[in-house]
Amino acid sequence: MLQELTRRIGWPVLLAALLTACGSAIVNPVTGQAERSVMSEQMELTEGAKAHQQVLQEYGVVKDARLQAYVNNLGQRLARLSHRQQLPWHFTVLDSPEINAFALPGGYVYVTRGIMAYLQNEAELAGVVGHEIGHVTARHGAQRATRQQDAGLGVLAASVLGVVLESQGVSGAGRLASEVSQTVASGYIASYSRDQELQADSLGAEYLARTAFDPRNMVNVINSLKSQERFAVDQARAEGRSAPTASSWLSSHPSNDQRLQQISQQATQYQGNYVDEGRTRYLQAIAGMAFGESAEQGLTRGQNFYHTDLGIAITAPAGWKIQNEASQLTVTNAARDAALMIQVAPAKAGSTHDEVIRNLLKPSQGRTERFTLNGLQASRFVGSRATNQGQQALEATLVTGSKATVYVLIPVAKNAAALQQARTALAQALDSFRALTGQDRAAARPWTLRTAPFPAGGFAQLARSSPLPQAEAQLRLINGYYSGGAPRVGQVVKVVE
Repeated sequence: MLQELTRRIGWPVLLAALLTACGSAIVNPVTGQAERSVMSEQMELTEGAKAHQQVLQEYGVVKDARLQAYVNNLGQRLARLSHRQQLPWHFTVLDSPEINAFALPGGYVYVTRGIMAYLQNEAELAGVVGHEIGHVTARHGAQRATRQQDAGLGVLAASVLGVVLESQGVSGAGRLASEVSQTVASGYIASYSRDQELQADSLGAEYLARTAFDPRNMVNVINSLKSQERFAVDQARAEGRSAPTASSWLSSHPSNDQRLQQISQQATQYQGNYVDEGRTRYLQAIAGMAFGESAEQGLTRGQNFYHTDLGIAITAPAGWKIQNEASQLTVTNAARDAALMIQVAPAKAGSTHDEVIRNLLKPSQGRTERFTLNGLQASRFVGSRATNQGQQALEATLVTGSKATVYVLIPVAKNAAALQQARTALAQALDSFRALTGQDRAAARPWTLRTAPFPAGGFAQLARSSPLPQAEAQLRLINGYYSGGAPRVGQVVKVVE
């Protein structure tokens, strides 16, 4: 969802604590061995709670109390049988189509609705959650913070946001860390180590077995997400694009083959009478969940972007791509050397266009032209601002939408030649910025997961009534049949409406 252009988070207590921390010996709850740590359990709780608020702001939560309760109850069952039962555990479903799950120190565990769409039953969800619980019980976040102390306490203090927010791919953490210090290297906010990921896999399998779920369901999770990666690669090739990066959850883990081998070996250690996989319970829980982008965050349909909460829409030129992020919307050309960035001006920048230009863009010189854009009050600024490299050309269009919200539209390019070549398309995109029309609102209907009996006509029959692009492939994918095969006729499967 579009949010403020610039964010600032006050972390003085955290920074002061880290700058004065020397570390002390703490017994690891999983290994039983003493290890030096700059984070006590109380510090984990305190800083985890602070970081939790940033995660909620960055992603938002799924507004379905029933689904949140379902995931929380499952997580609490697993946590009660973990190595740190005493922690005040929190389990949250984030409103994001990203395929991701992550954890923060202190017992904060998150799964996105994006990853839940590709899981087939409760046991697979338990595998994902159990893995993240393992990161917390083994104190992996605290271990990473301690290792970073070798790079200097100043760097540790500056990069701690990365430690607690970006270790599992939380978007925006690197940007926030850089606001604290420009000297932080990207390596200090990288993912968990290979050994930590494998240990979390092992602990996840153990927690599944303790909860009477078959640990082999973790293998199913990896296979399902590998299929999602193959689908993304297949689609990119079909469209002539480069292969996309792996999903956040897979890209931050060791090689899939290595994980599958270790998880399979781990699962054989546990023998018992396992409960059912919970497929019916799981499908009932996710029925009605948004699939893909949600209305609260804005929807992309073809070349159009609609945001019903903000009441705006924009159309991308043919061949250009729309990317919706928490802090901005970007419309980028196929060559990826020119783009139109759309952001919401922060309230502190002012309420008028002149105030926003002066306080946010900070030009050294320039001129402003007033005009009306599709019925909305607008201003176009052309000028320059001072930088360390001298005067930099600056142009921006400001538009006032509903509720006096000021939007800042800035054309950017790799160089002057790319900007000139993209001028016509950039102008086309900018000129399409508008308040939602009745037709726009009708098109801005979110996709929703439902369940239905599998028909005799197979996935091809289901695809004919689905709004999804590449519907048959996507329906196979979310039901675990991307590589082939099919459910039996009458079996309940996931569909998208």
